[in-house]
Formats: sequence, C-alpha cells, structure tokens
Amino acid sequence: MERTFVSDLKAGEEVLVKGWIYEIRDLAKLKFLLIRDMTGIVQCVVKGDELMEKTKDFGLEYSVLIKGKVKESNVKAEFVRPDIELVVEDIELINKAERLPIQINDNNVETELSTRLDNRFLDIRKPKIQAIFNIESTIMQAFREFMVKENRAMEAVFPSIIGASSEGGTELFKAKYFDREVFLSQSCQLYKQMLACSLERVFTIFTVWRAEKHNTIRHLNEARQFDYEEAFCDEFKVMEVLAKVVQFMVKELLEKNKKDLEILNVELKVPETKYLTFEEVRGLMYKEGVFCGEHDLNTDAEKKLGELYPDTIVFVHDWPIAGKPFYIMPKGEGLSGGFDAIYKGMEIASGGQRVHIPEILEKQLQERDLDPKDFKDYIDSFRYGAPPHAGWGMGLERLTMLFLGIQNIREVVLFPRDRTRITP
Repeated sequence: MERTFVSDLKAGEEVLVKGWIYEIRDLAKLKFLLIRDMTGIVQCVVKGDELMEKTKDFGLEYSVLIKGKVKESNVKAEFVRPDIELVVEDIELINKAERLPIQINDNNVETELSTRLDNRFLDIRKPKIQAIFNIESTIMQAFREFMVKENRAMEAVFPSIIGASSEGGTELFKAKYFDREVFLSQSCQLYKQMLACSLERVFTIFTVWRAEKHNTIRHLNEARQFDYEEAFCDEFKVMEVLAKVVQFMVKELLEKNKKDLEILNVELKVPETKYLTFEEVRGLMYKEGVFCGEHDLNTDAEKKLGELYPDTIVFVHDWPIAGKPFYIMPKGEGLSGGFDAIYKGMEIASGGQRVHIPEILEKQLQERDLDPKDFKDYIDSFRYGAPPHAGWGMGLERLTMLFLGIQNIREVVLFPRDRTRITP
C-alpha cells in the first residue's frame, strides 16, 4: 500500500499514513492521536484493547506509521482537517522522541525567540512556522516564474568570493583563499551589470553577507536577495518590473497559500504604486513634522510613507547622488538615476540606472576614495558597446516579513545569522 498524505485523504478509503504525533487525547477506552505530515494534521481514532496497549507509551513527536479507514467527521481542533478522521486498524512506531526542549503543539505557550532558534529543527514543526516558510517558498517560485515566463529574463549564478568591495564603504567579511585575502560578497551588483550588457535581462536569488555591527529587528548579516538587471532602459522601466513582480507574488500567495495565510491571520492586498521624487518626499515629511535626511530616508520617514500610502509600493526617485553608490548614473544638479522602493513603511528595494561610461565610473570611484584599479575588470567590461542599463536588489526576508506583518526578521529565516548567532 502506498502512502497517502493528509491533504489527499478521502472518506471511505483504506489508507497508509506516516507522520508525527502532534497531540494525544487519552480517554478511558478511546484515544485520539493527531498525526501531522507535511500537508496537514488528521485526527486518528484508536480503540480496542490491543491498539490501546500498543500505544500506551507513545509520546509527542514520535514518528509513526498508521493503517486505517477514513470516515467523514466533524472535528473541531485548530489546524486539524475538520471533515474527516482516520479509524486506526494498525499502528507501528517508527522512532521515539526524547523530552522536547520546546513546546510544539500549543501555540499559546510563548517561548523566547532565542530558545526557539536554538531548537529550530523542532520549531519548524509548528503549523504557524511551517506556514511562514510555505509562503516564503511560494515567493521565491513566483519571482522565478514571473522573470522567466512574463519578463523573458535569464536566471544566472554569481560568485560569492570577491577581491574588492562591490559597493564601497560597506564593511566586508574577510576570508582566506589559498594565499590571498578575499571577501564574502555583499552584492552581485558588478557581475549582474556585466552580464546584462551582453544578455540584456538577468535575474538571480543571491546570498549576501554584510559585516555591519547592527543588532536590529530588520537587518541580518547573511540574507537572500532578489536581483534584476536590464539593458537598453532607465530606472523607470525597472521600477515598473519591480512593481509587477511584487504584485504577481501577492496574487500567487492569495491563490496558492490561502490556508497558510489563514493560519497566520494575514489579509494581503495586491499593492498599488506611487511615484515621488526625493524632494517631494522631503516636502511631505516637512508638512507631517517628520525629520528627513538630506541624502537618505530615515526609519521615521519610511514609516510615515507607509501610513500615507497603505498597501502601496512608493518609488522614491531622483535621489541625491551623494546618497547613492558609485555605479548609479548622475543626472546633473546633484541628482541621480537612483531610487528606493518603500512598502508598508520599510525599504524593500534599492536600484537605479547604472553608469555604463568608464570615465564616469572612474571619476565616481575616486570621489569615494576607491581605487579604479581594484575595479579594472568591471570598468573594462563597459568599453565594448555597453548600453544604458538599470536594475535593483530586493530582500527576500524583509519582503516576507512585511507581507506577513512579522516584527522580527529572524522569524522568516530558517537558520538566521547575526552578530551573535552562527548555530545551528
């Protein structure tokens, strides 16, 4: 008999189910086992002296194999399939579980996040935690599907070991590479530009490392990033692509992850878009009594934009060149082709039109006290008919966090890395 998943169980069928014991309800001559697999939880009814004896020492999170018959029912238990139950005909123990260091089956029990992360391999067994990562999986799949099917882009893989800073000024993690000192990449920026100037449209999901010594609920030292780059265009074209891909992600979640969103009590709306210049945002912040930086938006300004434009991706463009990296194209009068995308009161993406003219690149590197010799391969790639191009990077974890209204970004990382955590 082949295994049947909980989500596929149908009344009247003889089935084989495998999973973990999520909860035990022991009555005098009857026992209910809630069995969880990757698709859901089903109530299993154990009765009869032989089966009751066989299961008397079973505990939570024991893995078991059950044979039985599915019948219609009206089960009232959180996360459990309400329409059926499984009458057990035979049950086998696969493996025992030792005493659990964290509670799995009671979502009303508050366990400190640090303790949960120490035991992440168990924490992930909770339905609410599984729902987060089911959703994050769909977000990644939706990004790839949109880029390939809707945008005719090619997925690329870029190196994580670099010889010099990709962005300048950002602290880097040093590493030993044979007899040389190298760094873990804080961006695939330079590589995706070089590729776009030959293949036109490229994307990737890239792991970035940033050595800033922050300790906030919105930053990580190792994160995943959606990156996109397109040739023969300016920043406004790639802003449009970013808006469309986020809207596509939300539509996919509403269609494919309805149950997960219900478990997390999240109501998502497909976002609208709003375009504002940096100077217009500064004027808005002045009227609202919110301090706004001269070359950047602070946390308060981002939050206020989220309040003023709910469920909207706000593109802040015509950014001061002083607030952007060396590879962003200057536009004159101290402005640039750079932009940030603000959603639900937080920056989700940064991008812009890139510099494709070697002389401008060299000048901007020198102005930032960076040596053009360290970027020779990168600069030389634009000497052979490089077209105007633009792109952006958007954080996977931050976007997931905002979609779900989660307050700490570590909640949406399976095994987060910050200043203090490098295990498990």
